[in-house]
Amino acid sequence: PTPPVVVDRGPKQEKVGASVEGRDITAYIYGTGPKHVAFVGGIHGGYEWNSVALAYTFIDYLNEHPETIPRSLTVVVVPSANPDGLYKVTKKEGRFLEANVATDELVLASGRFNARDVDLNRNFDCDWQPKSVWRNKTVSAGSAPFSEPETLALKNFLLSIKPVAAVFWHSQAGGVYASRCGSDPLPETLKIMDLYALTAKYKAVKTFDAY
Repeated sequence: PTPPVVVDRGPKQEKVGASVEGRDITAYIYGTGPKHVAFVGGIHGGYEWNSVALAYTFIDYLNEHPETIPRSLTVVVVPSANPDGLYKVTKKEGRFLEANVATDELVLASGRFNARDVDLNRNFDCDWQPKSVWRNKTVSAGSAPFSEPETLALKNFLLSIKPVAAVFWHSQAGGVYASRCGSDPLPETLKIMDLYALTAKYKAVKTFDAY
């Protein structure tokens, strides 16, 4: 079977950038309000393929119900921030079916990284270090902050739209985690965390300290 086609009934599409292997990173933009809210899936590629599937489900919903977006908002969805990692697991570009997803644990784990075996979630500039740990194994965070085309593209895109909030979808942890850099989360961040957790029926967690 083939994956369903995204039926774009109103969103603007914008190329955010490209991956190491040249796959497009695309943003779907809904609404015209002055305040932007961004949602990003798939930073861990095929290892967290369900976060990409969630993003496409959200896109489908917005296509069907554009009236749900307040006039004050522009909603931006980047379904796959690590398309090379996603391709390792699904062998598909863009949308895919769950039947396309590899079941081998080693293949799934390899899809967490980009084509240069960098953990993109560690490649941002907050407290950056060249190496990190995942599953008690040392993983690469890149040669420098934003050394990878995927994270640099996200950085430049988000700075260009200046969202009032940005949500990065992950999986497995079962909570909504506040972001911070060098200090406690901002009060506004905690408000967003609490509201998202309440609405989605997840636990709200102020600090992520699993690794």
